[in-house]
Amino acid sequence: MKAVVAREYGPIENLDYADWPEPNATGRTVVIEAEAIGVNYPDGLLVQGLYQAKPPTPFVPGMEMAGRVSAVGEAVTKFKVGDRVVSFTPLGAYAEKIGVDESVVIKLPDNVSGADACALICGYGTSHHALKQRAQIKPGETLVVLGAAGTTGLAAIQIGKIMGAKVIAVASTPEKREVAKAAGADITLGYENLRETLKEATGGKGVDVGYDPVGGDMFDVLARSMAWNGRLLVIGFTSGKIPQFPVNLALVKGFSVVGVFWGTFTAKEPEAHEENMHELIDWLVAGKLKPVIEGIYPLAEAKDVLRRIHDRAVAGKLILKP
Repeated sequence: MKAVVAREYGPIENLDYADWPEPNATGRTVVIEAEAIGVNYPDGLLVQGLYQAKPPTPFVPGMEMAGRVSAVGEAVTKFKVGDRVVSFTPLGAYAEKIGVDESVVIKLPDNVSGADACALICGYGTSHHALKQRAQIKPGETLVVLGAAGTTGLAAIQIGKIMGAKVIAVASTPEKREVAKAAGADITLGYENLRETLKEATGGKGVDVGYDPVGGDMFDVLARSMAWNGRLLVIGFTSGKIPQFPVNLALVKGFSVVGVFWGTFTAKEPEAHEENMHELIDWLVAGKLKPVIEGIYPLAEAKDVLRRIHDRAVAGKLILKP
């Protein structure tokens, strides 16, 4: 089968579209034939050796695959050949097929597209976990979303609205702010003079829940804009700069800084993760949320698609297809 292979750690452009061994269906393994493959910012960090995990090379990157079950191991109890499913996996999704443990596979209704299903995994999964378990956001609270035109940002907007929050979306360009507005944001702002515009937008009260996948200087701005009993969610650092937090701000402003690491959550709390995924799928089927899919591209173009994400030239989810 064909796959996208990282032969060694290095630039995204070094990824190789090449032959790769097909997975075997043994034990609890479910083999999925790809219908859609999700592309995520951490995939690019991983192949460059900049992510928390550093698997031995060569490896196939990719964390999300939706498709049909083509084979099952003898110990598999939940799935059969022909089922439509979606799966999260640390590695291996940039391929025509993948073999994963049945514990990380979710069955899909036939009316959910593979592209939408992939978007629900890391992007919506992260935002849902962040707002539900970590922030425990309440109706009427103000949610500020940085990086609002990215996959996780758009997910946070939509999920925040479902949960009853007032959503302020922050994005770098007018075009991206229009995408955030279309996703349901009540107010859209740029990064210029953000502290002042947030003060005005919250009527001086401050931010109840801050959602920050950006880091860098914007984390400091958001920290200084938090309300009493606020929760500042640390999602990631797409700016490339990990901020240093002045802890006296948490003391005098009475807010919490809360880490969000969705991958670890799925491993440590698998039952809660599965409940979250079923809730997201139910919302999707009911029309309460709709992933923004910017484009679907051939698997062979994976490195170009991944480079676009790292160049921040994307508003929405990008999908690969064999």
